[in-house]
Amino acid sequence: MYYLGAHVSAAGGVHNAISHAKSIGANALALFTKNQKQWKTAPLSTQDVQLFKQAMDDAGFTPKQVLPHDGYLINLGNPEPDKRRISVDAFIDEMQRVQLLGLDRLNFHPGAHLKLIPPEDSMLLIAQGIDEALQETEGVHAVIETTAGQGSALGRSFEELARIIELVKNRDRIGICIDTCHIFAAGYDIRTQEGFAHVMEEFNRLLGFNILMGMHLNDAKSAFDSQVDRHAPLGEGNLGLEPFKAIMADSRFENIPLILETTDPDRWSQEIVLLRNFAQ
Repeated sequence: MYYLGAHVSAAGGVHNAISHAKSIGANALALFTKNQKQWKTAPLSTQDVQLFKQAMDDAGFTPKQVLPHDGYLINLGNPEPDKRRISVDAFIDEMQRVQLLGLDRLNFHPGAHLKLIPPEDSMLLIAQGIDEALQETEGVHAVIETTAGQGSALGRSFEELARIIELVKNRDRIGICIDTCHIFAAGYDIRTQEGFAHVMEEFNRLLGFNILMGMHLNDAKSAFDSQVDRHAPLGEGNLGLEPFKAIMADSRFENIPLILETTDPDRWSQEIVLLRNFAQ
């Protein structure tokens, strides 16, 4: 089964994300479990957790249909020790929140070297931060997102992601999230179904579909190989619809959350219908 949804609001309580997902006809969702632009927030209460789990049960959702995302401030690759410590602690907190909610994965951007240290050194810091968070939690996978490579962000290439994973000690709880806009902006040409198939062969060779735990389905306002992260509604960017047709015809993308982060929430229900039609 294809699990299609969007990154919906959790305003007023994380349980509200479930009803927002249902309202757009989704059977998957992404959410922030805290304010994504602040370092600290109130811990999840017992009631928060109970309401979320009840909403999940009522909707018939399982953990493999939900792809939480961590906050935007976190940078596990920060070379400045004090600032990195804040990021690692925040990442551990995010992983623990996901565990409390009974979910099994947390999507995150790997980090950036800020042009202060070599990329390899920053990748080691990222791997060490992941290991520390995995040691502090149980059952939650750290799901690394492909990036556009904007600025000094790491994770632009499959090779960089593979190297980060190689440096992680506890690889049993590592996953990958492919963002279609990001990989296109990073230099992977997926504009045709043939091109998409070729890129996925490369992904499978270097990383393997066995660790794919989610996707972000976004068209790209940004140009090919621009290293600029700019999303667009499906079919209205530089990708067009062909890669999304390919995804919905490939069983390797079943049973993971396929999440829209396109720029017009009012169109998410239509985009979900469009994607489902491609699968028929």
